[in-house]
Amino acid sequence: MKGQNKLFIAIIVGLVLGITAGGIVHLQYPESSVGFSKNIKLLGTIFIRLVQMIIAPLVFTTLVVGIAKMSDMKMIGRVGSKAMLWFITASLVSLLIGLLLVNWLEPGHVTKLPIQDAESAAEIVSNSKGFSLEDFVKHIIPKSVFEAFATNEVLQIVVFSVMFGVALANMGEEYTKPILKAFEICAHAILKMVGYIMWVAPLGVFGAIAAVVATNGFEIFKVYAIYLRDFFFALAILWAILCLVGYLILGNRLFELLRRIKEPLLIAFSTTSSEAVFPKLVEELERFGCNSRIVSFILPLGYSFNLDGSMMYMTFASIFIAQIYGI
Repeated sequence: MKGQNKLFIAIIVGLVLGITAGGIVHLQYPESSVGFSKNIKLLGTIFIRLVQMIIAPLVFTTLVVGIAKMSDMKMIGRVGSKAMLWFITASLVSLLIGLLLVNWLEPGHVTKLPIQDAESAAEIVSNSKGFSLEDFVKHIIPKSVFEAFATNEVLQIVVFSVMFGVALANMGEEYTKPILKAFEICAHAILKMVGYIMWVAPLGVFGAIAAVVATNGFEIFKVYAIYLRDFFFALAILWAILCLVGYLILGNRLFELLRRIKEPLLIAFSTTSSEAVFPKLVEELERFGCNSRIVSFILPLGYSFNLDGSMMYMTFASIFIAQIYGI
């Protein structure tokens, strides 16, 4: 936890320094703001690309190990169908809450930002085409697993990983044991890399916020302060609903579960990385009494299909941008 607290402090320092540097450039050297923004933003690009680099192998290794460890096909089907039913329901609820509240609160209508390159947006709209059933199928089923890995098509990677894990589960243990052991080692190594990459986060935050402030000035914080206020309000409602459902299923044990996962939640909040808490979350769920095979199967699926907070954020961000542009 000491390391995570240091990282949290480093991110805050990067945020403050980014605001300061961007503000100085915007106020004192406005003629250089565009060039400064373009160059300093590369720090944020480096961090984002480092995170993107490990997404595909992380999803593949953890999901294959989780499915193959279950071995019983009936158990996989039963647990998988219940999980997908919950994922779809929770996802729809989170999207609906986000959609209703962002249209009710209208954070994007509070402040109008100067809109640049509006012609390019119109060109994108004019060149876009409808999303057909054929496109949907092609988006789900990979033409090549290497292409899916190269382009970070997570859903295609999940489809391949599920099929590969099921195939391993139907083979003899003498064949699968060394492969699963290798995949487990790879998964732990990748999760270790997550910890290293997160230490680049302060530089990424510094570059991203400095670029925004240098270009738009301090007025940008009024917009995002209102946006985050409204988003956290919606997130609190989602949490209340999820906790209510959890209480109906677990009863008073829900409070023990919340107590056990409070540390992973703090890590996720301070590092803004759900991947960084994966090992700790597995450990705490097993200590809570969850079957280790089910944990290894459900968590990777949940990371791929059911990040409800992220889904709500996408709803808010999309409609917020539309409101900013007056669409």
